[in-house]
Amino acid sequence: MQGLPGNRRRIYLMRHAQVSYFDASGNPYDPRSVPLTPAGRDQARAAADMLRDIPFDVALCSGLARTVETARIVLGERSLPLAEEHRLKEVRAGRLREIPPEHQEREIAYAYETAHDPDGAFIRGEPWRELATRVHAAWADLLSRDDWRTALVVAHDGVNRVLLTHVLGADIAAIKAFEQDPACVNIIEVDHSAGRIERAFLRAVNIAPYNLTRHDEPLMVMEKIYRDYRARS
Repeated sequence: MQGLPGNRRRIYLMRHAQVSYFDASGNPYDPRSVPLTPAGRDQARAAADMLRDIPFDVALCSGLARTVETARIVLGERSLPLAEEHRLKEVRAGRLREIPPEHQEREIAYAYETAHDPDGAFIRGEPWRELATRVHAAWADLLSRDDWRTALVVAHDGVNRVLLTHVLGADIAAIKAFEQDPACVNIIEVDHSAGRIERAFLRAVNIAPYNLTRHDEPLMVMEKIYRDYRARS
């Protein structure tokens, strides 16, 4: 029915496009400044093409270089300013080289499976509950604003997983079930009135505009990171 509901908002939640996290020797790059790869820029342009007619009212990213670059490609010629929300920065890992080799596959490739533990942390780094606290706070502040109906948010794999489980009303342990491919698009809709969320739902999850079926990519994001780390170390 036309005109219903008038308080519904739509969020296009993206993960940044492809980057390389390790140099040729297996040493991790500084995650604050790692740029998109050429393939990643192609992925971002595919997302931009899919979203070219979306009338964004607000655009946010985490402020890390890979989200800034992805967001600017997607926004294209729009005059909309890109705001940085640092609480949406990716979950912080510990030092990979301090993990014994016999534990690396479990702790890196399947890092999200530790979120069920109340005291768990991401690869011996930031605790899951601390990540959820800061991401939920950034989400609540975005929804409390009354200056937008359609938003672009470009963040990260772990951050997006936290938001998707939050929308579902699920515990953070459910993040292991949400894959987030590079430059993927999730569509979230929220009915928000008088400072209160009346309902929220997922319209779409993990759309990869450059390869919709992902038939040629069986590995999960963290499995690929582990593979790349082992290949270079």
